[in-house]
Amino acid sequence: MHSNLALALRFPARGTALSLGLAAALFAATPGARAQFGPPPTTTVHDPAALKPPAGAHVAIVEFEDMECPDCANANPLLREAAAKYDIPWVRRDFPLPFHPWSFQAAVNARWFDTRSKKLGDDYRDAVFANQPSISNLDVLRQFTENFAKSHNIALPFAIDPQGKFAAEVKADYALGQRIGIEHTPTIWISTANSKGAPFVEVVDRTKLFQLIDQAIADTRSTPVKTAHK
Repeated sequence: MHSNLALALRFPARGTALSLGLAAALFAATPGARAQFGPPPTTTVHDPAALKPPAGAHVAIVEFEDMECPDCANANPLLREAAAKYDIPWVRRDFPLPFHPWSFQAAVNARWFDTRSKKLGDDYRDAVFANQPSISNLDVLRQFTENFAKSHNIALPFAIDPQGKFAAEVKADYALGQRIGIEHTPTIWISTANSKGAPFVEVVDRTKLFQLIDQAIADTRSTPVKTAHK
């Protein structure tokens, strides 16, 4: 567990650092947030409404991740496999921890790629996790991101988020995680709509991920799902 908020409290928007006071204020509500090593305790959920599946889905994976968190990188291939195997949504939310110097910028970059296509944004996230050990700082992250964009025939702008729109979205996810009660990354739930069982179950033991999804699907079989009204 890391407690020194002076370690790289930077939410950079192309080379600029957030002031230490503002960054500390942003994270003050979750001083114990940490990257996860070993089995986590079950999270006490303070805002259950935030864990509903997307409209039209019976079952979904909901994850709060930090792109610099080693255990998030470990979980990523399994979650990708599960989402593909069961053809269910994988809701990936940002929860960049304050002691990780480049995780916030990586999340901002992913949001920029999302604007090209959601698949491209998720491919970028997956690529960052796969190459995480080699990304040592913001400069290396920038070079990695430029290479990723070039490999997909995309020109990366000098300023990815000049208006701060993507940064605001990442911060909104972080604030949502605070309201829920996130204390570690990754935090993963299987959420359901109109389930005969629990509306959401935290995945504490990832070896049971498929088992939990099977149960969620069984609990929601033949139940109607409310769709969003336009």
